[in-house]
Amino acid sequence: MEPAVPTPRLHRSIAGSGPIVLLLHGVTRCGADWDPLNHALTSHARVIALDQRGHGASPRADRYLVTDYVADTVRFISEEVDGPLMLFGHSLGAMVSAAVAAARPDLVRGIVLEDPPFHTMGNRIGGSAWEAQFIGMRGIARQGGSHEAMTDALSALRIPMAGGGFRTLGELRDRASLGWSARCLGRMDPEVLTPVIEGRWLDGYDLAGTLSGIRCPVLLLQGDPSAGGALTDEDAAAIESAVARCSRLPFPGCGHQIHRDRPEEVWQAWQNFTRP
Repeated sequence: MEPAVPTPRLHRSIAGSGPIVLLLHGVTRCGADWDPLNHALTSHARVIALDQRGHGASPRADRYLVTDYVADTVRFISEEVDGPLMLFGHSLGAMVSAAVAAARPDLVRGIVLEDPPFHTMGNRIGGSAWEAQFIGMRGIARQGGSHEAMTDALSALRIPMAGGGFRTLGELRDRASLGWSARCLGRMDPEVLTPVIEGRWLDGYDLAGTLSGIRCPVLLLQGDPSAGGALTDEDAAAIESAVARCSRLPFPGCGHQIHRDRPEEVWQAWQNFTRP
């Protein structure tokens, strides 16, 4: 496999002062996805929210494997950040944060991993609700259109249910959530989703080596798989076992978007985690 090549300068927003916190969003999202937490975080820290390659205002790229996002972030913290920092990653961003912490333990003081999917969106994606959702999202992003049209298309996506049958995304999410997803999709390279759909997203990502290589404290936020969370209990237990200093916090009844659905609880967890 060809080595990952960092993309050109990534778009970022910076606010607040104090210890540095780097926020890494999930696939199909952008740095502004963290807005529900930003006011609280920026009152205590210098917060940097990146748009990852192919997302938001950052450049598009030739490849979108998780290892490519890792290479981007290692370059960013090595060349553009002054001093050690905390990482807070959601979904894709959580997998990137784990690998970056293992690669640069000298620069990472601690990480929060929010519902990292690992092989739920890797080699186990085939035939799943995630696969159906991402195929639909890629088609919507390719077609484009007005914000309302893209929101309507998302609402109409049919998602297979574990017990059989289908429900539309509009039945599973409210209109505001779908509208935000549409705005993000409108600024995303549709090919971001191709390696995810094809089960190649984690090619070259050494999960066991990454987890065993993390030396800093880890806070693992787990969504509820029965409510749409991506981190299975089995995978969460494996992370706890492999990482020397890991605290696991489940969110019963909460899906994959924990920081957007339960921002006050996430903020409290962050304060507890970072308290001296």
